[in-house]
Amino acid sequence: MFVRSLGDGAELRPLEPWQAEEFFAHIERGREFIAQHIAFADAAKDLDSARKLLQRYADNTAADTARICGIWLDDKLVGGVMLRQMDVPQGLAEVGCWLEPSATGKGLITKASRMIIDWAIRERGMYRVEWRVSSENAPSIAVAQRLGMVKDGVLRKYFLYRGVRQDLEVWSVLAPEWEN
Repeated sequence: MFVRSLGDGAELRPLEPWQAEEFFAHIERGREFIAQHIAFADAAKDLDSARKLLQRYADNTAADTARICGIWLDDKLVGGVMLRQMDVPQGLAEVGCWLEPSATGKGLITKASRMIIDWAIRERGMYRVEWRVSSENAPSIAVAQRLGMVKDGVLRKYFLYRGVRQDLEVWSVLAPEWEN
């Protein structure tokens, strides 16, 4: 297992199935906040589904098609970042993230995302890393901008979320552009 410091008592660590109880408690604390824009919170509706979600990521990690890491602040799980999908032969990956309200405004998502993007590009050879986000999610768009990503475009009314059609922005960074 690895632990990477994010500074100021925060760490990035793998998030694994044996941590399902801690993960579920974290999702419960931040469920409404997280679910404003991210369906991920709805996928962990109870302990069993939380465990299955983490197991699915563990299986995908073993297959080298995804990764999930938690963000701990003072030894409390408060959020995470993931490579939602990785296509190693094509050199493509998509980053995702979430955070409970108590941990916002500390730069944790930007630092953790920078770390996982750097790993994807430098260690796994990804050429293109995407950030897909609802046009309504201004904080997430701001992270993409802080990471130096370029807005590729908007997929208008691309997905239905909680009964409302959402525009999906696609941001990306290419390996030759990554300076971090």
